[in-house]
Amino acid sequence: MYMEFRCIDECSDCCVQREYYPTKQFGKIGSLILPEEKKRIEELAKSKKIKIIILPRIGISKNRNQKPSKILAYQLMGIEENGNTCPFLDTESGNKSTHGGFPCKIYENKPLACTAYPLIETNPITLDQKCKFCKECGTAEKNLNFETESLLKIKESMQTNATYIWRYATGVGEREDKEVIETGWILEE
Repeated sequence: MYMEFRCIDECSDCCVQREYYPTKQFGKIGSLILPEEKKRIEELAKSKKIKIIILPRIGISKNRNQKPSKILAYQLMGIEENGNTCPFLDTESGNKSTHGGFPCKIYENKPLACTAYPLIETNPITLDQKCKFCKECGTAEKNLNFETESLLKIKESMQTNATYIWRYATGVGEREDKEVIETGWILEE
């Protein structure tokens, strides 16, 4: 039986819930934004009078004693103190998306990472098991062409031969985790 991916009615979880990645030490992550998307996202926020925070996510350097000289990816942080809820998610107007969830204020111009969801970059590519559809249905073989194409563009953009890869710790998370969460660049070992 072939399952066609579709959003679950009234779900906006992928735009609300943020997770610790790769561990609590790094804090909660934001939505991945490629360097070529950053300026466009900032301009969209400005035109819509939405306050956003974009932090680095992945950087590279030529030696281990040097902070990143190039940033491969940024991240759009959530608006809540604990890192949740995308600033472009319309939770206030009362409008609904086609599936009854909260609509995206920049849907037509959203980042590639949003278009790629619920696919996640593992080897092989898999479905995010935190997605309600994926939890309920377990699999989807159809209707994922745009998602696959978007994920492949992200992977291609982030290809590097750099010796040292850095991950940015956001300092964002639940209150009870604050003592574990770091802020700033951490070299991946």
